[in-house]
Amino acid sequence: MSEATPIENGNDKRRARALKLLALLFAGAGIAYGAYWAFHSRFHETTDDAYVAGNVVQVTPQVAGAVSAIYVEDTDFVQAGAPLVKLDQADTRLALEQAEAELARAVRDARALFANDAGFAALAVQREIDLARRKEDLARRQGLAASGAVSKEEVDHAATAVKAAEAALTTAREQFTANRAQTSGTTVASHPNVARAAARFKEAFLAQARTTILAPVTGHVAKRAVQAGQRIAPGTPLMAVVPLDALWVDANFKEVQLKHMRIGQPVALHADLYGGGVEYRGRIVGLGAGTGAAFALLPAQNATGNWIKVVQRVPVRISLDPKQVAEHPLRVGLSMLADVDTHDRGGKPVTEAQRDKPLVVSEVYGDPLKTAETRLKAIIAANLAEPARY
Repeated sequence: MSEATPIENGNDKRRARALKLLALLFAGAGIAYGAYWAFHSRFHETTDDAYVAGNVVQVTPQVAGAVSAIYVEDTDFVQAGAPLVKLDQADTRLALEQAEAELARAVRDARALFANDAGFAALAVQREIDLARRKEDLARRQGLAASGAVSKEEVDHAATAVKAAEAALTTAREQFTANRAQTSGTTVASHPNVARAAARFKEAFLAQARTTILAPVTGHVAKRAVQAGQRIAPGTPLMAVVPLDALWVDANFKEVQLKHMRIGQPVALHADLYGGGVEYRGRIVGLGAGTGAAFALLPAQNATGNWIKVVQRVPVRISLDPKQVAEHPLRVGLSMLADVDTHDRGGKPVTEAQRDKPLVVSEVYGDPLKTAETRLKAIIAANLAEPARY
């Protein structure tokens, strides 16, 4: 009796095909992931620990005073140079008027000094003539005394008159020298006394101008703390102005992600505010000087027996395109998703960031001393005018 030929089970065949297909799928997935990692993933570093940041410009007074008016409220948009707060000007106005009067008096006193130069010079000439006359009288009497025509008493009186004339001449010359010392090498306008009064006038003028507090930059008002009638001192925080057209992103990457980051590398960013539909294009501009833990209010004490290693994060600063920010406005503190493309690794490391221009420039104050100079010159000119002669 012949042995029976084993009958192949159809389930085994299907199982074998399924296992082969599954193995092919896993192999394909592995190859696809490997290709994805080799050509894309290893050149990208991502984090969702990123937030919008910006300049929060504190507004503080430069002079003391009582608040008489407030022109803005939180969320208001203000242009650079717009008035924000006004202080009572009574004290500064009186100080300015007093400084103006002192300047006028200093100019007139300086004019008197210059006028005295000519007077003392003329007096010295007069004393010289008087001395010469006295000497001639003395010589004439001494010649007549030998013949007895003039008494010795008259000669003595003439000699005394010569000595008095010499003393008067010396005094006149000293007065001229003393007065000349106060006027030589200068003019009325540049005289030290006038310059000192002019400096006080400028100081009072600046104090008067600074009673109106202006917006240093264009932006939105935030954190208003000042109230009408409040007595404030220089440096008191009144409010903040946030320029929302000059924002950046601080992305906190793990320390193991920083190896290949370089200055200028492109960054794709998405804000939770707009979702994935809006992509911002940024650039790496710098790296924080320490980790977040290092600058925390209560930094971790790692030199302890129960230390546990925690991967630290370092803030990487990313600039934003102002045009994109204008099209899709952001606010300070909003969450972002950052994806850094590290394909180009030829730039400077993020630890070598340098700035070659000011970050923020406020030109709203201009130069108030120019206005003060104009008024100062007018005061000096008015007090230099020659009086009418009758």
